[in-house]
Amino acid sequence: MSKPVPRPGILDIAAYVPGKEHAPGVARVYKLSSNETPLGASPKAIEAFKAAAGNLERYPDGQAHELREAIASVHGLNPANILCGNGSDELLGLLCHVYLGVGDEGIITEHGFLVYKIQIMGAGATPVVVKEKNHTVDVDAILAAVTDKTKIVFIANPGNPTGTYVPVSEIRRLQAGLPKHVVLVLDAAYAEYVRRNDYEAGIEVVSSNANVVMTRTFSKIYGLAALRVGWIYAPAEIIDALNRVRGPFNMNAPAIAAGAAAIRDQSFVQDAVSFNQIWIEKLTSAFEALGLNVTPSVTNFVLIHFPDVDGRRAADADEFLTSRGYILRAVRGYGFPNSLRMSVGPEEANRGVIEALSEFMGRKA
Repeated sequence: MSKPVPRPGILDIAAYVPGKEHAPGVARVYKLSSNETPLGASPKAIEAFKAAAGNLERYPDGQAHELREAIASVHGLNPANILCGNGSDELLGLLCHVYLGVGDEGIITEHGFLVYKIQIMGAGATPVVVKEKNHTVDVDAILAAVTDKTKIVFIANPGNPTGTYVPVSEIRRLQAGLPKHVVLVLDAAYAEYVRRNDYEAGIEVVSSNANVVMTRTFSKIYGLAALRVGWIYAPAEIIDALNRVRGPFNMNAPAIAAGAAAIRDQSFVQDAVSFNQIWIEKLTSAFEALGLNVTPSVTNFVLIHFPDVDGRRAADADEFLTSRGYILRAVRGYGFPNSLRMSVGPEEANRGVIEALSEFMGRKA
């Protein structure tokens, strides 16, 4: 060979493409494509971040004790069962690195987070995609796809980009039907937004089983996307295995400090939940009144489906909205070629998108 060559399978991976951020030629741009919170970060988190700047010459705490203790305190957990990472993305990758290899299979759902497939293939294993039902994870379809090669199952609950969720009773049924050596990963990135009595992020299921883990993030409701802060709650044996291969200083000190302050400021979180609940309902009602279909969402975003009519498709709407400074997320890669995902933004942006889509749907095609 005349040059370095990646091992087989790496170049078959389609790289993750984030939502666009720019609208050329537009003076004011509202980025509503990445599910970022319109309220920003807690002032207490920002203060903690700034305070950490005084010691940048020092390595961070490799065990992230302050952050783990804060998470454990808020959620009533044992900090020994918590591992923090550079966003939950890092932790998803570690799980694949530790529990998958060549010849193994990892199950994902057709509209699941694209990073699952990337990490499964990156570990040399094979992703197995199962269908969803009404844009929702189908437990029976997952169980039917299990083979003796299955080593891990990824569930986004709530789902992204769908915004739907699976009741905890179905999660328990899924766990009970899986072989005991298969790791069930419950990715609860949007758990804080859910207000349903039959939903549970995963803490109870993890606590009572040896093969279930729950991942969470500070990038959404806590507003720390720029710092990349995530955590996993898992049985001790799984935490031990992940700790053996993770980087020794996988989190930076400002992120640890800001994360600990953010999760302790639950009053700020409740303000974010209240704001989101108001606008999820308003956006859904407004878009449906325009004749658009919207998948019912328990998160901080809505999935909008457009008519299969010339001049009215999602690509047309995307171009129209972008020209007015409203950037939504095209979700073709998630199996929705004629849909756009919109994050709940500040009030000005939310009203602006409603007005722009009213104009779009009312104009001549």
